[in-house]
Amino acid sequence: MEQTQYDIERHRPRLFGIAYRMLGDAAEAEDLVQEAYLRWQQADRTDVRAPEGWLVAVVTRLAIDRLRRLATERSMYSGPWLPEPIATERVTASPAELASDLSLALLLLLERLGPEERAAFLLREVFDAGYDEIAAVLDASVPAVRQMVHRARERVRGGRARFAVPPDAQERLLGRFLGALEAEDRDALLAVFAPDATFTSDGGGRVPAARNVLRGPDRIARFLLGLERKYSHLLTHEIRSVNGAPAIVTLALGRVFSVTAIETDGDRIVAAYRVLNPEKLKFVG
Repeated sequence: MEQTQYDIERHRPRLFGIAYRMLGDAAEAEDLVQEAYLRWQQADRTDVRAPEGWLVAVVTRLAIDRLRRLATERSMYSGPWLPEPIATERVTASPAELASDLSLALLLLLERLGPEERAAFLLREVFDAGYDEIAAVLDASVPAVRQMVHRARERVRGGRARFAVPPDAQERLLGRFLGALEAEDRDALLAVFAPDATFTSDGGGRVPAARNVLRGPDRIARFLLGLERKYSHLLTHEIRSVNGAPAIVTLALGRVFSVTAIETDGDRIVAAYRVLNPEKLKFVG
């Protein structure tokens, strides 16, 4: 490709989508996209025939390198680590990519995968890249990439719900949850959670949060009702679309205080994820 002006901005949603899913961090993802653009401006593009493929390869490799460095940081994180939530409307990818799973639960499952495995899985399963294209990005053979995707698919599938729950059913369940919480109705709150439900909260050491994963409806209800009694006069709750699904956005004096996302079997909550770390709430408001 000749060194002529080329509109690389058209590829930003796809590049951001890859980087965000790789890292679980929207701010880091934006930085990687900017770094890819800078490299594009500085590169000799005479022989670049597919600018999008070139940019995808650069962002993916940058994300792999960044993930390796983040592993140490996350191992020292204060309390449980959760991905950074993002308002659905801020993800302006193609319809096919918007239809893919952006849930915090999936992003958390991806933490089980090594950087290259994660890249291969996302490029294949979410962005529908060919095995030969992924092999070129990862500098690996096609058989090796096929095996990588297969292993990643099995590991992710083992931790996911068997079927997708429609957004309207999720929203109704969240409505029941909020109604029970605001009425301080312990029995109604217990009924919302599955017997083996878990509750994970991420304060990042910046705000108070449960330092361990809470297990079982009784412990979860006791914890949530205690918070509601103490802070209800300061907090308001709204149901908004976050990471492609309904979630509870809690406001304190008009500012986002936390985001609570759920996994559900359609009838009850099987896992709840609450992000309170203020550094992770910038892309929700």
